[in-house]
Amino acid sequence: MSEATAPKQSIMDKFQAVMERTIVPIGMKISQQKYLAAIRDGMTVMIPITIIGGFACLLAVPPAPVGLTGGNIFADFLLAWQAWAAANASVLMIPYHMTIGIISVFVVCGVAYQLAQTYKMDGVNNMLCALLVFLCVSDAVDLETVSISISKLGASYMFGAMMIGLLAVEINHQCIKHNISIKLPASVPPNVAAPFNVLIPMTFSVVGFTLLNVLCTAVTGAGITSLVYTIFQPLLSATGSLPSVLLINVIMTTFWFFGIHGANMVSVVTSPITTAALAANLEAYQANQPLPYIFSGAVNSVFGNWITYFAILLVVLFFCKSSQLKSVAKVASVPCVFNINEPMIFGMPTVLNVFTYVPLLICSIINFSTYYLLADAGILGRFYITLPFTVPGPLQAFLATMDPKTIVLYFVLLAVDVLVCLPFIKAYDKTLVEAETAQEKLGA
Repeated sequence: MSEATAPKQSIMDKFQAVMERTIVPIGMKISQQKYLAAIRDGMTVMIPITIIGGFACLLAVPPAPVGLTGGNIFADFLLAWQAWAAANASVLMIPYHMTIGIISVFVVCGVAYQLAQTYKMDGVNNMLCALLVFLCVSDAVDLETVSISISKLGASYMFGAMMIGLLAVEINHQCIKHNISIKLPASVPPNVAAPFNVLIPMTFSVVGFTLLNVLCTAVTGAGITSLVYTIFQPLLSATGSLPSVLLINVIMTTFWFFGIHGANMVSVVTSPITTAALAANLEAYQANQPLPYIFSGAVNSVFGNWITYFAILLVVLFFCKSSQLKSVAKVASVPCVFNINEPMIFGMPTVLNVFTYVPLLICSIINFSTYYLLADAGILGRFYITLPFTVPGPLQAFLATMDPKTIVLYFVLLAVDVLVCLPFIKAYDKTLVEAETAQEKLGA
């Protein structure tokens, strides 16, 4: 076909070509980067731990306002809950202290294990090596009382735990790669040989990091983990700002447009931030202090496109005529309630579909901006509890914040999203109906 007769590319075609040539390859490289992937996968291990710790803290510290008096069923229930929690607080808080209270221990183990698996190295022994190094430099050990202070193992030291988890395994990897390890005969079973393979690297790591920690303390007055926290603390605030989160949502939605799992792509950056923020919020809640972070836990999912996908589903069910859309909506109805949107993403599809891409972008900006501004103004509660992602959106919004006003906001935003999505989905429905009618005529 000559250039004169070649079909002219639309703006959307040009945009798609630019994205496939530039943004998508960059995103793929970032998500596959071994250190970032180890952090992402290691943080995923934290989900059950944070769920248990969050619910333990909620039981021990009920959301009863100061000065609450009885007079109705709900107030009487909260007062009874508060009295029961006060009487059993020492027992109720044990799961919290052993999860969120020492979350850095789980972080260093999870990150080290995942990186070791990437290198095809023994996961357990490398994990234990990283844990030992972290404990040696965490300043948690009180030599006078020969005890460990869990206050030095909490959320504030997560970033230090991540760095040590990566470095300890990398040192082990380089030692093994350059044959700096104890080699046992091939007849020795692997489970017996594995601990000896990491013995020399472990010794090197423990001695090296301990000396570095002493030097760090002498120069700066703070150990390695405290120093790393000081360096990374501004990152929490910067990444959690409204413009930053909106940019993340635009990137994530764009990846989904190309059929790439957007949440997985950005989670290498966001998971450490939101998990650390969630743990810090939970610590603040337990101490009866203001929660410091808005961008925490699953807030970006609950008040993001989870609402929009459900809005699109409602538009299709009540306003569309296409048999394709109707069939997909019926199949997707139950999964969508539980935040499983893949039937819609690949069934409608929303992949490479400008009719869904534009409203998803608009709604993600409206949804999160509205919640963020209200939470920033102190009108809405902030997320401090993690729940399984299949908990329906409005219920998750309430349980994660213990603020019933978040349920109201959820349904208000759902109504707004329906209005935003309606013209786009109706236009898409019209094109499908025309194609289905033409197909029926050909079949006849």
